[in-house]
Amino acid sequence: MIPQQQDAENHAIRRLGWRRNLVGSRVLVTGASSGVGRAIALELARRGARVLATGRRGERLAEVAEAAAGLEGSPLLHAAGDITSPIFRRQLIDTAVEQFGGLDLVVAAAGSGAIGRFRDATADTLTEIMAVDFFAPAELVRESLPVLRDGRDPAIVLVGSILGYHALPLHAEYCAAKAALRSLAGTLRPELAADGIGVLLASLGPTESEFWNHLLTGSRPGWSRGRAMSAARTARIIVRAIIWRRREVLPGWRAKGFALLARLFPRLIDRSLRRRMRRSR
Repeated sequence: MIPQQQDAENHAIRRLGWRRNLVGSRVLVTGASSGVGRAIALELARRGARVLATGRRGERLAEVAEAAAGLEGSPLLHAAGDITSPIFRRQLIDTAVEQFGGLDLVVAAAGSGAIGRFRDATADTLTEIMAVDFFAPAELVRESLPVLRDGRDPAIVLVGSILGYHALPLHAEYCAAKAALRSLAGTLRPELAADGIGVLLASLGPTESEFWNHLLTGSRPGWSRGRAMSAARTARIIVRAIIWRRREVLPGWRAKGFALLARLFPRLIDRSLRRRMRRSR
């Protein structure tokens, strides 16, 4: 099929509102060595997508590939490296093209965090958090666009946070990065609509992950502890949102409730946080 005919077919599918078919889709997932990124990679592979999973820890990615091999789906390829490196991002895209013949879906799930007062932090902390949580996904999207434009029913998934709606104390760098990511998603949707590329923002609430084990600075505040949604359930919700062409998804009632309060009653969040912080001292 010539490119013009393929483009016409892809746009016709979207106009009719059909579900996105993930079987055979060519997918790149970052942050796939643990947490939600790992769970998304496995869920997509289980549904028949061809996945290239990436993260910093090669041995953990090998475990993900082994787990995918036990599913009744597609095998999972993996490549370890630093997603903040322009050279590695280019290598990932080239690998997807070489192995799959192109890209249909890019899932940016890598993330990093730090805890502490902004006045006590260093510029290096801000730089590293922004590099992992915002600049890397933004530049990965930019570099992927020429390939995605030729993809089959292409889409971008940015894994953000409810803290992009309302910031919390002691999370300055992380909140700033996630707010920027949310704004980026809002900008990309209308810009990429003409190219037939969908954009999904997954704004996560409390989720089981290794986030707290790999903080750049500080430790988990006592007032932030509570029940978290499993990474596997979160991934299933996100993948269903991909299939149904959602613009944004807030997995779980805690995420939905926080986002609603952030829009309508932000001062209630602030009061609750002040009480929790006083009790945890």
